[in-house]
Amino acid sequence: MFTEIIEPRFSETDALGHINNTVIPNWFEKAREPIFRYFTPDLDPKKWALIIARIEVDFKAEIFVNAHVEIKTGFEKIGTSSMIVIQQVWQNNTLCAEGKAALIHFDWQIKKPKALDSALKAQLAEHLIPPT
Repeated sequence: MFTEIIEPRFSETDALGHINNTVIPNWFEKAREPIFRYFTPDLDPKKWALIIARIEVDFKAEIFVNAHVEIKTGFEKIGTSSMIVIQQVWQNNTLCAEGKAALIHFDWQIKKPKALDSALKAQLAEHLIPPT
């Protein structure tokens, strides 16, 4: 599992005084950076090897600007060319949001999914999160 600590910014709050719901997908993307580095170590967009096919977010509790958040990231499933990433936002020991993203290893030249090789699959599998 990967962990990312984020300090919420005042500019991320909304009129209700908590972190706006549109911010969470951005935090999730930032927390997926270690996964991106398996495919593109220098994060050069010209060498990018992933596309996102789906994202979903479930909100569980309010998130506030006055305390850091912890984003936990792992894999629910690793397939032939795709993976399901699961993520959670925690603040003050409270699960505030959770989500999933479907990522596809992609070959931009032929515009088709590209199979994950066995060595890469093994590295990714180290971050599988068992079902609850």
